[in-house]
This record gives sequence, C-alpha cells and structure tokens, in this order.
Amino acid sequence: MADYDLAIIGGGLNGVSIARDAAGRGLRVILLEQGDLGAGASSASPRLIHGDLASLERRHLLRVRTALAERDIWLRIAPHLVRPMRFAIPAHSDERPAWQLRSRLLLYDRLASRSGLPASATVDVTHHPIGNALKRPFGTAFEYSDCVVDDSRLVVLTAVDAAVRGAVIRTGARCTRAERGKEWRLVTIDRGFRQVITTRAIVNASGAWTSSVAETVLRVPPPKLAAEQMDQIVVRRLFDSDNIYVFQNSDGRLIFASPYERDFTLIGTVSHAFKGDPAIVAMAAGDVAYLCDAANRYFREHIEAVDVVRTLSGVNMVRNTASGRDGAMTLDNGRGRAPLLTVFGGDVTTSRLRAEQAVSKLTPFYPMSPRWTAKAPLPGGDFAWDRFDNEVEELRERWRFLGEEEARRLVGAYGTNAKEILGDAKERGDLGPAFGPELTGAEVRYLMQKEWARFPDDVLWRRTKLGLTMPPADREALAAFMPAVV
Repeated sequence: MADYDLAIIGGGLNGVSIARDAAGRGLRVILLEQGDLGAGASSASPRLIHGDLASLERRHLLRVRTALAERDIWLRIAPHLVRPMRFAIPAHSDERPAWQLRSRLLLYDRLASRSGLPASATVDVTHHPIGNALKRPFGTAFEYSDCVVDDSRLVVLTAVDAAVRGAVIRTGARCTRAERGKEWRLVTIDRGFRQVITTRAIVNASGAWTSSVAETVLRVPPPKLAAEQMDQIVVRRLFDSDNIYVFQNSDGRLIFASPYERDFTLIGTVSHAFKGDPAIVAMAAGDVAYLCDAANRYFREHIEAVDVVRTLSGVNMVRNTASGRDGAMTLDNGRGRAPLLTVFGGDVTTSRLRAEQAVSKLTPFYPMSPRWTAKAPLPGGDFAWDRFDNEVEELRERWRFLGEEEARRLVGAYGTNAKEILGDAKERGDLGPAFGPELTGAEVRYLMQKEWARFPDDVLWRRTKLGLTMPPADREALAAFMPAVV
C-alpha cells in the first residue's frame, strides 16, 4: 500500500489549495515545497479578488461571472483576509469614453447581482474625497465594488487548514527523482535528509518550475508553457482615502494603486514574457519607470524610481490560447500508469474553484467525499465579513494594551485565531521580546510552530509585511531569536 494517495509538488496557492481540498475529501496528502510557502508568484500577485474588468472588456462574460461568484465565496470563508473595497476609475477623455465605462460597470453589477456589495456609481471628484489626491482636470470618476486579499497569508492559512484536515506539509523539501509504475516512488531531500515515499498520484503544481520538474524529476514531456513575469512597486502612501484607484494608461492597460500596509501604496501590474532562472527574478528599471509614469499621470504627488521602497516580482506559467494567456490543468493516466495531474497558472480569485476541479479529476481513481470548500471557512475566518470591525473591538476590549492599528493587523492576519497568540497576556511585556513596534516573541513563536516559518524573511515578508518598517537592529534581534524557538 502506498504511503499517500496524493503527493503535491509545490507550495504556492495552487498547491496548497489542492492539498486542502483533497485532505478534506478524505485523501492522504503530502505537499512538498522546496522553499517557503507562497515564496514565488503567489506572494507577488495584484492582491485582488475580483471579476476583472479587463476580462469584461474582452467579453469573457462567463469568466467574469464565475470570478464574481468566487469573490462572494471568499468573503464568506475568509473575511479576515478578503476585504471589500471601493474602486475608483477617473474618467479620461483620451482613453475609454465615460459612457463606455459606465455601461461596462452596469454590466459588472448585473453579473454580480447576488452580491451584497454596493453597486457602481458616478462620482463628481471635485466634491468628493477621492479627488483630493488627483491632478486636475478629472471632473468625473466611476466607483464600483471589488475586494483585496493578503495573498501570502491566503497561501499560509490554506496550508494550515489542509494540515488540520490531515495533510502533511513539508517546507524545505525538494523532490529530486520520481519513478512511475502503478504507484509513484519519490526521492526527496527534506531539510538535508534523504527520504523515499510512495504515492498513488502526483500533482505538479510547482509554478514557474512546472516544465523543469516535469522534464528532470518526473521525466515526462514538459507542457508547452510560456513564462510571464508580473511586477509591482511599493511607494510611500500617496492618498488618504481607503479606496483603490484604477488608472487607464495610454497603452490601454489598467493600472491599480492600492493602500498597502497602512503607510504605503502598491502600484501595478506590468507583465511581460520571462526567460531565465525563476529563482532570480528582478524588476527592470524600465518597468519601474513605467509604473511611476502611470501614477504621475493622475496623482498630484510625484514619484520617481528613488521613491520605490520595494518591488514585487513573480513568474507564472501560462498557456497561450485563443482567449488569451491563462492557466490550465492536464491529466496523464494512460496505460495503467499512476496518474499525474499538472496544474499551472490562473489567478487568486479562482484558485479555490481551480483546486476543486483539479481534485475532482481524480475521482475515477479514489473513493472520496463530495466537494466542500465553498462553505468551510479558513482558520480564523469564522465570522461574517461585515463584522470585521466588531472582531477588532472585541480584541481590544480583552487585551487593552493593543492599539487600534495593531488590533486591525492581528485580526486581518489571523482572524479569531489572534487569541491564540495573545493568550493570557495582561500587558505587552507578557508577549515576550519586541521586534519593532508590533512584532512580539509570542507572534514569532506562533508563526514558527503553527505556520512553518523558519527564517526572518518568512516572518517579515510573507507571514507579515513588517519588514517594510522594521529597523535593522530589530531584524538582527529577530534573526538571533528564531533559532532558539522550540
């Protein structure tokens, strides 16, 4: 008998979503990630849960409707990670005409007719707060509803839920060779130790490494894929309002400017073909300048490359199709051989549905429970999305030493599980050493023991984004603290 029913190679959003779905249907699952969870493209996404106006422009109405239905599911099952926002598109006479924008947003509302989010509206920006940050003359803008998500937290909490349901999650574990018969025999290097495991089926969800894993590890013909790099920049906060701006750039692209970690603005996305080692992805100076120019076309606050405090880049694999560059999945199970499912690409919004469809492809090979992930909340998400502020208030009532912004960060990252970190603390000192103004030893210990954090970057850039503001001395103290955690 094989050790596992399903082995998943890759700990990005596709991989952990499949692990969660399969474990919840009763399969014995192991996930192997050579680095950290979500360390690739999954933590460099545009952070949007949306129907995608660009798809609407291309008249992919079914795709938009499906994505908007998934948006509603995410609001129900991950209300701590997925937050509703108002998006504002300033009307620009040189680009899409105002009547066209308005008609498309009305259609967007119709496609999301079951949503509880506010409908689109026309705004006079000269008498509205969203106009304060904009250059003149923008007399009109259009508002609509969509959501934002903390992408790297979504990856981690999906993996946490998979583990709660029985999946084995191995970070720092690389699959070096696979032998295929009626079962798969995998050779892995798990944190320096060689291990051999057997599994009835494999999912290759290794993201930018999909083709190389297929060719060198699984020894099957690699799928014909294209590598696409996505780039974004982080700058100081450029506006005070809580909405997201959607800018029409001169080349027809839509550029998003989002509030990011309280004191910053995230601007993106620019994408282009990628060639090279996906482990070494850097944003080109020309792309930085492109996004700065796009922002400067609309914002009063001028930015240049020197104002960029961080760049976010990731590589995704896509397949060119008649409807555009998109993700897909393929199943190879011929001639009595153990199944191999390859899953690649796709966006954050439809990741849950994509995992559900992927696991369902394996139903001919296993007895398994029905589909379930559309109704089960992620860890910490057991409250209604419109009660987020209530959760923050309750946290501050019980732990009175918490400031408003700190409590919001904790609820936004952990939901109701923030209580596990705070425990019986009566004052801040009870949470252990402080690393910067917010990160505590208790939180670091929780991230290491419950969320597979191993190194400072795992904590500072994926489990949290506190690396943006943490002083160098505190980073050094964190690096010294983590090896002592047991």
